Amino acid sequence: MSLKIINIQDDQGRDCAIRDIRAFQKHLQLFHRTGVSVHDEDGHYFTVDDAFRQKIDKLVEEADRSHG
Repeated sequence: MSLKIINIQDDQGRDCAIRDIRAFQKHLQLFHRTGVSVHDEDGHYFTVDDAFRQKIDKLVEEADRSHG
């Protein structure tokens, strides 16, 4: 099942379209699991920390509720 595109703001305040929020979450779990790091998504940079990971987890939960 495909989810709708979700826009999140990068570190510069620009909107970035995330086409598959679950795949984005999985990438964060694999490569940005702990600590603080920077993720590049098509030229958009995100500081990945606990608060950002929680934000993405919440977006996935909301997407699941709206599609389930």
